[in-house]
Amino acid sequence: MRLEHLNLVVNDLDESLFFYQAAFPHWRVRGGGESTWHGTPRKWLHFGDDYHYLSLNDSGTGKARDLKGNTIGLAHFAYVVDNVDALVKRLANIGFEVAIVGAVNEAYKSRYFIDPNGFEVEFIEYLTDISSERNQYV
Repeated sequence: MRLEHLNLVVNDLDESLFFYQAAFPHWRVRGGGESTWHGTPRKWLHFGDDYHYLSLNDSGTGKARDLKGNTIGLAHFAYVVDNVDALVKRLANIGFEVAIVGAVNEAYKSRYFIDPNGFEVEFIEYLTDISSERNQYV
């Protein structure tokens, strides 16, 4: 079993794509189009590879949930990357700063960013293939 895609409603499709293209330069726009979703016209696209993608829809209104609160909703989503330092540099080059420095230990390191829509995204680099070391809960 694996997660195939996340479907995100965003404020600005181009701005969102700009962020995720910097995070995942090896991904591509797989397709897209225009439709009506719950009575609202929207543009949408699928950005990813052959196995996993983000579905981005530009019909967003309002603000994302307060990430510092306990409101029900998405807290964050995470991607495993090969080199978190290179990703941090790519995102810094287009104006995005690390929001949270996550774990840094012998098994993994992670960094959190806030995307243009207010979604918190964690990027984690594992430094070992030993699952008991990768999955520390203390």
